[in-house]
Amino acid sequence: MAYRNIFIANTARLTTKNEQLVVDNGETFSFPVEDIRCVMVEDYRSTLSTALISKFANAGVTLLICDEKHIPTAALNPINCYSRQLKQIKLQAKATQPLKKRIWQQIVVSKIHNQAKCLEIIGKGGAEKLYRYASEVNSGDTSNVEGRAAAFYFKALFGKDFHRDDETPLNAALNYGYAIIRAVISRTVCLYGLEPSLGVHHCSELNNFNLSDDLIEPFRPFVDLNVAKFLFDYDEFGTSDKALLLKALNACVIVEGNKQSAANAVETAVQSYVECLKTGKAEITLPGLIDIEFRQYE
Repeated sequence: MAYRNIFIANTARLTTKNEQLVVDNGETFSFPVEDIRCVMVEDYRSTLSTALISKFANAGVTLLICDEKHIPTAALNPINCYSRQLKQIKLQAKATQPLKKRIWQQIVVSKIHNQAKCLEIIGKGGAEKLYRYASEVNSGDTSNVEGRAAAFYFKALFGKDFHRDDETPLNAALNYGYAIIRAVISRTVCLYGLEPSLGVHHCSELNNFNLSDDLIEPFRPFVDLNVAKFLFDYDEFGTSDKALLLKALNACVIVEGNKQSAANAVETAVQSYVECLKTGKAEITLPGLIDIEFRQYE
């Protein structure tokens, strides 16, 4: 099972040999490709061989590339990795509006529950109000409870002066963490033969990853918790903070009463979404937030 999340902070050359990722940055390190879940290349001066990129695509490794500002700007999504991709796309195209509205309702309820749990874990007030919000979500969330809950939640978590559109280290950390989760979701959506532009709720013609932006919602409070717990008092968002957010893919969430890593929970969510399309039943399996605890691997 893939579990390693590798963060390349300095200029390096990445190649492959004997089914290994080989990293040369003055010293040489190697890792079995089969053990790798995600690679973040933060230094945009680094180079990668085409053989390695191909191997990552075939192995389903999430590869994230950053720009000169150290912000994730590209992700590797494999193609031709599912034998009956047209079948999956037809399932998506045939999904009825009532089904998609019920799935979106479940996604929003799960997100708000996780936001409430985040406040409880951090020790901030307001969880009960969020639970009440969650109980008010109707099919399709036509009254936009999600937006009202988010407006309340972020100020309860980060303070009354916090605004999501401010250019601050705190918002940079949140955006960085969301980008990592979004990339893992996009990669998993592609691995299961789904068309990422065909969303459940999001439907922008300018967004090639509407489905990813639907499925990410219950995972956002997971990022919020890591930022609030470890980065809230930081004056700047540095390399070690970014590595911590990448490592957080191995932190635990609750899925149907069992602990899974956040990255594995993404796969469970995508699998269950496919089942929803097949059966016509809105029974998507989404993660529940718990206090930060990392999966242990041999």
